[in-house]
Amino acid sequence: MLKAINALLAILAGVGGGFALYLILNWLVERLPGRWEDRIKPYIFIGPAIVFVTIFLVYPALRTAYLSFFDDDGEEFVGLANYVELLAESSFLNALFNNLLWLIVVPAGVVVAGLIVAVLADQLSTRGENTVKSFIFLPMAISFVGASTIWRFVYAFEPEGRAQIGLLNAVWTFFGGDPVAWIQSDSFRLNSFLLMVIMIWLQTGFAMVLLSAAIKNVPTETVEAARIDGASEVQTFFQVVVPQIWSTVITVFVTVLILTLKIFDIIYVMTGGRFNTDVIGNRFITELINFGRDGRASAIVVMLLIAVIPVMIYQVRQFRQMEATR
Repeated sequence: MLKAINALLAILAGVGGGFALYLILNWLVERLPGRWEDRIKPYIFIGPAIVFVTIFLVYPALRTAYLSFFDDDGEEFVGLANYVELLAESSFLNALFNNLLWLIVVPAGVVVAGLIVAVLADQLSTRGENTVKSFIFLPMAISFVGASTIWRFVYAFEPEGRAQIGLLNAVWTFFGGDPVAWIQSDSFRLNSFLLMVIMIWLQTGFAMVLLSAAIKNVPTETVEAARIDGASEVQTFFQVVVPQIWSTVITVFVTVLILTLKIFDIIYVMTGGRFNTDVIGNRFITELINFGRDGRASAIVVMLLIAVIPVMIYQVRQFRQMEATR
């Protein structure tokens, strides 16, 4: 109860404090002459945001880049040694390969799943569509840690002869198969693909909402014209609908791509990086918390940041193109 009260007070203080700050600053600016008020007021509203971004994002990023050139204690300058050591380790290269697999499978899987749900739900009645979409979107309300805990019960394994509490093993053994330790099965990276299913399950609702809205905005005239010309439903969808929603598809893909680049929670909860499932995000925690290697951990973050920046630039350009076409 005390924790809930403290959390509520923190929320009220944060929101109320921010509101009060802007009220006071706005009051002060309004006391200035008209010309100066117009010049300064925009900076009053964006100024606090810039300050907080600088303190909590820009400075830590620069500090991390600086520490990546020092030893584990951050005292002795070692140049690029941390980067060279990491890129020479098979375990780190394995984590990079796993990240690449996640980047190939998850964004594409989310887009495809979201597109399928959006199209099929659109064929239902209004009430049925809203009900289905609500259930599909529901996982978005669950944290990655919570979702991983749920899926641990899906993939749970018990030795043969004991009751299988894991849903997947219960179904598998019902049809005559032997119990499988799914999370430990790294043949052909099976366990990594099973972990990707969790991410796809979580993000399908996000893709569904955006893609469904885009599909509903496709002019019916173009669809009807394609049907009159003799195009099948499949041809109409891929040759008429998809090109008109392509910008939304790219937006969903890139957004999930950025999220996947930073994946950590699912791996940490499900395997801790064992059984050939490690990724860059989890490797950073291992280096920093488990081994106390500040320099190597900082180098991992810098490499991850470098990988994310081009994708973010591409996403910003896509947003600008979408705004320009409206």
